[in-house]
Amino acid sequence: MSEQDRANVGEESRELSELLQIRREKLAALKEAGENPFECTKYDRTAQTAQIVENFERLEGTTAAIAGRVMSKRDMGKASFFDIADSTGRLQVYVKVDEVGAGAYEAAKKWDIGDLAGFEGEIFRTRRGEISLKAVKIELLSKSLLPLPEKWHGLKDVELRYRQRYVDLIVSPDVREVFANRSRIIKEMRTFLDGRDFLEVETPMLHMAAGGAAARPFLTHHNALDLDMKLRISPELHLKRLIVGGFDRVYEIGRVFRNEGISTRHNPEFTIMELYQAYTDYEGMMEITETMIRTVANRLLGTGKVTFDGVDIDLDKPFARLTMLDAVKEHSGVDFSAIQTLEDAKAAAKEHHIKVEPEHGKGDVLNLFFEKYCEDKLVQPTFLIGHPVEISPLAKRDPQNPDYTERFELFILGREYANAYSELNDPIDQRERFARQAALQAAGNQEANDFDVDFVNALEYGMPPTGGLGIGVDRLVMLLTGAPSIRDVIFFPTMKPVNS
Repeated sequence: MSEQDRANVGEESRELSELLQIRREKLAALKEAGENPFECTKYDRTAQTAQIVENFERLEGTTAAIAGRVMSKRDMGKASFFDIADSTGRLQVYVKVDEVGAGAYEAAKKWDIGDLAGFEGEIFRTRRGEISLKAVKIELLSKSLLPLPEKWHGLKDVELRYRQRYVDLIVSPDVREVFANRSRIIKEMRTFLDGRDFLEVETPMLHMAAGGAAARPFLTHHNALDLDMKLRISPELHLKRLIVGGFDRVYEIGRVFRNEGISTRHNPEFTIMELYQAYTDYEGMMEITETMIRTVANRLLGTGKVTFDGVDIDLDKPFARLTMLDAVKEHSGVDFSAIQTLEDAKAAAKEHHIKVEPEHGKGDVLNLFFEKYCEDKLVQPTFLIGHPVEISPLAKRDPQNPDYTERFELFILGREYANAYSELNDPIDQRERFARQAALQAAGNQEANDFDVDFVNALEYGMPPTGGLGIGVDRLVMLLTGAPSIRDVIFFPTMKPVNS
C-alpha cells in the first residue's frame, strides 16, 4: 500500500469515527427528550412499496402507511424527499413542514441514512411523474448507529459482503432477489415431489456412523451420553431404513456437513435433497432428475434455457448419457475395457502422470482418469453412467458387468449436480463393501464410509428394489440464478475469522 493509500485510509477512518460519534450523540439527545426510538414495539403498515407502485392507478388519492429504511434524503428547505426501502422495493416520500408540523419536520431533518421510519399519507404522483407518498404523519422506528457501507467502501470488499450479509442485503436488492429465488426453487422442488406422492421426512443430523458419501465428517461429543458422534455427511442410510420400514417414497431437504475445503463450489455445510423410491431403479431416477430440474427451471424462469458465465445451457433438451469408460477413452485415449489387471491400470496412470495410492483398485484409477481428463468436458447436461464398484459402495452392481454399478452422476458445466443409483439391497454384498471401506479407513482414507452395522441389519430384514437420488440444492440455485460462487447463494457461508 502506498503512502497516499495509507493516508486515504486514515482519513476515512477518522471521518467514520466522527460519524459514529455524531450518531450516538443524536441517539442520546433523543433519549433525553423522551423519544428513545428503540422503545417502539410495533408500526401498523397498510401497504408495502411494491404494492403502491404496481397498483398506483387504483390507489392514487388514497392513504397508506408504509415503513422502511431511509436510503437517501434531500432537504429542500420547508420540504424534504426521503427514499424509503422495504423488503419489496423503494418509494419516494414527500415530507412538508406544513403537513407534519414543525417539530416533527425538524426531527426528521436529523434522521440519518439507514434509520428505519414510518410514514402515513396520500399516494400521489409528483410533477416530475414519480409515484410518491405525501406524508401527514412520520415516526422514527429505529436508529442506525453505523453508516451504510455504500458511502464508504461500496461493495468492493467481497469478503465483507459474506461476513456481513445483513449489510449486503440492505444495499443490494439483486442479492435479496437471488435468495428469494433460492426459496422459490426449493418450494418448486417440494411441489414437484409432493405431486408424485413423495413423503417429506426428517432424519438425524447426529450420527454414530458417517455414511452415504465419500467425505470426512465433523466430530462432536454428546456430554450426557459420553459419546463421540458425527455430523451427518448424508441422510442416505436413514432414509433407506424408512424404505425398509414400508414407506415407498420419501425425501428430505436439509443441511449436511463435510469437513472439506472451501471454494466457489464447496462450503462445509450445504443443502442437499435426497429421495428414495421403492420398486424402481437408476433409470427411474434419471427420469425424475431430468424432469424435476427442467420443471423447476421453467417455473422459475419461464424457460429451460439458461446462461451461466457466458455459456448457454439447454435444460429443455433431453440430457445426454455417457459411460465413464467411453468418456475416459474419448478424452484420454486409454481404453479401460481392455485393461484387465490393477498393475496395468497403475502403469497407464504412471504414463499419464496420475498419482495412485496403495489402496486404490482398478476402478479407483479409472475414476482418477475421469477426473483429470473428462469432468470439465461435460458442459451440457450429461448423465455419466457405469461407475466402478470401488467408488460406489452403496450402489447395486450391473448384472451384465459386475465390476460396475447401476449409478449415474449428472454433470453440467463440468460440475456434479446429482448422484443416483439402483440401491444395493443385498446385505451380504453390503457387508463386504463396508469391510473394504473400513480397510480404506485403516489405511488413512478419512473419506471412506463407516461400517454401519445397524444399516446392514436393516437390509437383512429385506429392502425392496429401490432407486435413490441426491441433488446439490446450492449448485442448482447457482445454475438457475447465475451466481458464480456457492457463497452467493448461502446466506451465511463459512468464513475464516478475520483475525486468525
